Amino acid sequence: MRVLVVATPLPGHVLPLVPLARALRDAGHEVTVATAGDALTTCPGDLDPVDVAPRLRLPPLFVRFAFRHPRLARTAAAGRDEGRAAGLLWAPVNERMADGVTRLADRQAPNLIVHEPFAAAAAHAAARRGVPAVVVENSLFDAGEQFAVAADAYARRRVLGRIPDPAEVVTTAPPSLVGRRRGRPMRFVPPGTGEPAPDDLGRPGEHPRVLVSRSTVAADPRRDRLMSTVVAAAAGMDLEVVLVRPDRWVARRSLPANVRTTGWVPFPAVLPAAAAVVHHGGAGTLLTALAAGVPQLVVPGAGDRRVNAELVAARGAGLGVPLPEITSAVLDRLITDDALATAAREVAAEMAAMPAPTELVGPLAALGRAVR
Repeated sequence: MRVLVVATPLPGHVLPLVPLARALRDAGHEVTVATAGDALTTCPGDLDPVDVAPRLRLPPLFVRFAFRHPRLARTAAAGRDEGRAAGLLWAPVNERMADGVTRLADRQAPNLIVHEPFAAAAAHAAARRGVPAVVVENSLFDAGEQFAVAADAYARRRVLGRIPDPAEVVTTAPPSLVGRRRGRPMRFVPPGTGEPAPDDLGRPGEHPRVLVSRSTVAADPRRDRLMSTVVAAAAGMDLEVVLVRPDRWVARRSLPANVRTTGWVPFPAVLPAAAAVVHHGGAGTLLTALAAGVPQLVVPGAGDRRVNAELVAARGAGLGVPLPEITSAVLDRLITDDALATAAREVAAEMAAMPAPTELVGPLAALGRAVR
């Protein structure tokens, strides 16, 4: 069976597809990954991704969205209108990818197309070729609902008829955070290259270790206030703070004795040895921390990040704290509150009990074989 896997051009959109793509490939199916932009370099090399939109740059498209929809852009930046804003934001991206995805689908003649919720061009290609499409969740939002919004916005922009619903929806969010959803559950597998953890981060240290991480989206020219805020709050505390991939302003400054910096690290390998993680609220980091059973402090932000913070806090597996409110007392609670640690471990066990990607290969292959 031939499978086309499609993601829009962001690391956090392609990485959730990697475990299922590998499971299908390892089962003997011919798998092709189609994406563009930053996702090309993020997608593991063993999957050999294809660039379906050369020279595509997201910032100009996002700026154009903000100019045309200023009020919606402001509410989205505050994390309060993820649905409609996301549909309008990703519609022109899909338009730029559409021809490349269509040409690749015509060459590969896939039996099945697997894509993330915002890759509406992939669903359009599947409908055009008469093959089933499968949507894979990449956040704590309902993948089916996100796809419906993205597909509607894309169809309106391209003046198309209604894009069909997916043949299957794969959901990875733990039900205790988001409730039961329609679709086929699959265990979230943290993205990683299989590289071992650095010796000093792969085991617990003398003091509780707190990792601090920022977004994988292309570097923001502004200073990263998250890391500098945590540094100020942690000064003098009995803990070890590790800043992962800090921006150049933080990396160049004089840091307290209990704070150090590091480059990229394999989070699935280093989180089990940490007491907690503080991060920007991205779904990939959040789910990786949950899978490791580690308490987390999530800073509410744009897009889905406010909802992510609220859901983690409501489950009791971490804290949702606005940036100005991060203090030494908050960090102390993060690493000493037994209730947070217990809830985080409960969610990790819940996620581990969900079906592995390999268990979905059979049902998805049956969808593809049903097409003549």
